[in-house]
Amino acid sequence: MRTANLGDRLVLVLDDGAVDVEKACGGVFPSDPQAVFDRWAEFTEWARTPAAQEAERMPLEDHRLCAPVPRPRQVFAVALNYADHIEESALDTPARPAVFTKYPTSLAGPYDTVELPSAMVDWEVELVAVIASRAHRVRAEDAWRHIAGLTLGQDLSERRIQLQGPAPQFSLGKSFPGFSPTGPVLVTPDEFDDPDDLALGCAVDGETMQNSRTGRMVFPVAQQIAWLSGICPLLPGDLVFTGTPAGVGGARDPRRFLAPGEELHSWADGIGTLRNRLVAGAGYPEGPGA
Repeated sequence: MRTANLGDRLVLVLDDGAVDVEKACGGVFPSDPQAVFDRWAEFTEWARTPAAQEAERMPLEDHRLCAPVPRPRQVFAVALNYADHIEESALDTPARPAVFTKYPTSLAGPYDTVELPSAMVDWEVELVAVIASRAHRVRAEDAWRHIAGLTLGQDLSERRIQLQGPAPQFSLGKSFPGFSPTGPVLVTPDEFDDPDDLALGCAVDGETMQNSRTGRMVFPVAQQIAWLSGICPLLPGDLVFTGTPAGVGGARDPRRFLAPGEELHSWADGIGTLRNRLVAGAGYPEGPGA
């Protein structure tokens, strides 16, 4: 099953178009894409019925797509989760997932324009897991039962804020408005041959920057859910950004950051693409470190 947020309305995505959920179910489920996660099991059962599968279709227009999970209560992210990214960062492999948070106000849609607050904004393509049901102290072997589906995301990072001392400010540096584009759809795990091994990557103005597979994670998705839920409950509709592979701009020689006028294109097998145009924000400095 695939769902999307089309103009702030929940839709089922089928091969020949989109189904407006609220209209097709006669109001049993609301139009709000966030509300469905509190009734995810009931919703997925309804989505398989003739009422859902045979409902009236409408076009799935890219320019109307918004973040598939628009208002999560919690947004977690895992750093240093691909061996090649750890190597390019010249850091040690963590013994357990290295976690930070991204604030929900940073969320953006798959085709939204993103303002750059400085000349030191980096890209990080990531697989994003969406929580389906409350998960607290779950075992890794049970973790996928608590996952509604997977989507694609960018963990955009303002490196100066993120890394300035004396203590790094990961959450702030990665939470400017628009710094968490997600989408274009949410895909349930059963749609993939292997949800633990998907190709993903990103390009800037047509130049490929990252190209990897999620099977190369140090801590697979299930281990991340087990670790996080062992500390705090994960709630329906929460997001987990699962880490980025090698190829980020800050690790290049010379360093390469995003610039106004460029397009950041991200992709993942079975999920689709993000295309985010970049523009200068207020007070944007002209050069790196300015």
